[in-house]
Amino acid sequence: MLAEQTRYSRLANITKIINTKLELREVLQHVTQAISEEIVQCSSVGVFMAQNDGTFRAVAGKPDVINGQKLETQVIDPATDMLAKQVIETRKTIYIPDTLKDERPDRTPVEAFEVKSLLALPICFEQELFGLVFLFDFGKPMYLTESEIQSVEAYVNMAAVAIQNAKTFKQKEELIAENQLLLNVARELSMCSSIQQCLDKCFHYLAKILGSEKIIAHLLEPVEKKTVGLTKVNKNSDWTETEWSNKLAAADPSRSYEELAEEAIASKKVMHIPGEGRKGLLLIPLVSMGEALGVIAVAEADAAGYDDSRVHMAQSIVDTTAPTFSNLLHMDQLENMVEERTSELANANEKVASVIESITDGFFALNKDWEYIYINKHQFLPHNKTAEEVMGKNMWEVFPSAAKTAMYEEFHRAMNDRVPVHFEIDSLEDYFFEAVAYPYDEGICCMLKDVTEKRKYEKELKRLANLDLIGQMAAGISHEVRNPMTTVRGFLQLLEQEEGLQEHAGHFHLMIEELDRANAIITEFLSVGNTRTSEVQMSNLNSIIEGISRLIKIDTSNQRKEIEIETEEIPELPLNHNEIRQLILNICRNGLEAMEPGGLLYISTYYRVDENCVVLAIQDQGEGIRPEVMEKIGTPFFTTKDDGTGLGMGICYAIAARHNATIEIKTSTEGTTFFTKFYL
Repeated sequence: MLAEQTRYSRLANITKIINTKLELREVLQHVTQAISEEIVQCSSVGVFMAQNDGTFRAVAGKPDVINGQKLETQVIDPATDMLAKQVIETRKTIYIPDTLKDERPDRTPVEAFEVKSLLALPICFEQELFGLVFLFDFGKPMYLTESEIQSVEAYVNMAAVAIQNAKTFKQKEELIAENQLLLNVARELSMCSSIQQCLDKCFHYLAKILGSEKIIAHLLEPVEKKTVGLTKVNKNSDWTETEWSNKLAAADPSRSYEELAEEAIASKKVMHIPGEGRKGLLLIPLVSMGEALGVIAVAEADAAGYDDSRVHMAQSIVDTTAPTFSNLLHMDQLENMVEERTSELANANEKVASVIESITDGFFALNKDWEYIYINKHQFLPHNKTAEEVMGKNMWEVFPSAAKTAMYEEFHRAMNDRVPVHFEIDSLEDYFFEAVAYPYDEGICCMLKDVTEKRKYEKELKRLANLDLIGQMAAGISHEVRNPMTTVRGFLQLLEQEEGLQEHAGHFHLMIEELDRANAIITEFLSVGNTRTSEVQMSNLNSIIEGISRLIKIDTSNQRKEIEIETEEIPELPLNHNEIRQLILNICRNGLEAMEPGGLLYISTYYRVDENCVVLAIQDQGEGIRPEVMEKIGTPFFTTKDDGTGLGMGICYAIAARHNATIEIKTSTEGTTFFTKFYL
């Protein structure tokens, strides 16, 4: 009766101890103390707790030292201890009265400690095994009764309750700590204003939980949602991007990192890739509202890996980060859209301004108070004023002399009647302008076109028209002069044949030569002034060149010079055979006269696709044409030859004009090339 009261007292005491906030090891020590007091015939009591590697390590017991070995160094391995294995599998107490007759216990500790009898009990709570309890003796059997075994079981059950309570308490503490940590994460994330800040906070807490600073985030392209558009590496990581690439590639040699990331994103589940003796890799998808935004990779701090609780906590941190990240990403997208739109508007404004500024005419805009609100760089302003000086000023203060003029009246008509106006400004500081004004909501916009040069051209054209009239009169007179000259020449030829006038034959011959010279000048003069349309027919320019090549070769041979002709296949052109023949001969003879003996005259023809024209090129090896002479080439009666009339090039230009052709000249000290371009 006393023994039972003592037992109940011990159980009550252990219950009281369990309900206090003592450390689990202390509680287990009290349990072993109660067992050793209850079972006085046992020499040792040991409590062994389960380890991650499947073994059981001593955490409490009596005595602390057995045969010179500390109790806490003792480890039970179910792989070699069949008794422990059977207890684990059956979850039942096993009593071995005589160890010599039972092969289940591990013989090494049995023989070392001379164990004669042995009691093994599982520490279980609702089929969850926490550890094992062993009772044994030194040198003599314990001879336990069933009642004593049940008493030990009662104490062991109390130990199981204590362990379960400690476990529950620890879970509660961890849950509270996790919740507090997640609250801290959420609070700090709410203060982030950028994606980088958001990820930095996430990296910080992941490193705190996982013990690794080697963290990288691969984010999906916000628009395509497929390819990685951004990579963010933890700023506290000492790995380079190359080291990260090597790590990711080595995580799973059978698959690329892109495939691993795609799998994590597609499954939206955490992927824990073990390192197999080396550091592993943890892939945590970043998911917000069911949408995967990317994946965060963490390299393990050591080869031991991460337990489920830490992986779960890491995922909770990433899940807490995801909504803030998504919002910031959305804000970034909105900001980018605003920036792009602002940039587009700015570019549009720049284009409009560029278009307006590129207008070579003056352009300005006035508000309803006649104040300048825009002026382009080509706008005429009096007294050399700049646009900055007159911006915002009243137009009539800038142009006080324009008051009560047509400009003043027309601009007021556009402003008041809201109609476009178009008029001319006769004189504004010796300038002439064409003005156009259009009304718009805030006032009028105006364009001033400088027509000063146009007025000058018109004046010059009027003068040239008068000269043309004089030229036509001169041509008519020239025709009339040639008739009597022909008569005079005929009579001089008759007189030259008279026998009585033979002594004057030289004079007659001289007069006939001068008449012929005068007639030639008149003929060339009439050719220059000829504006009639040439009679043309489809001909090949190469054929004309071939027809006169013999004549040109005779000239070059007589002058001890050389000629080379190279023609390509060209389309036929509407040509006047005689005029083109004259043009070629004139340019060739000029080229020959420009060269010293031994020089080469080169004639070629070809077709230019970019200009859609046939080109006749005549090149000499003379000294080139001086700039002052170039300016006057083609001017009637201008010549550099002692016996020239100055009409040859004028005739060439006139012929070219009648054939819808142009003559271009390229000259240098190495020679001159005349390009005659016949446009199709």
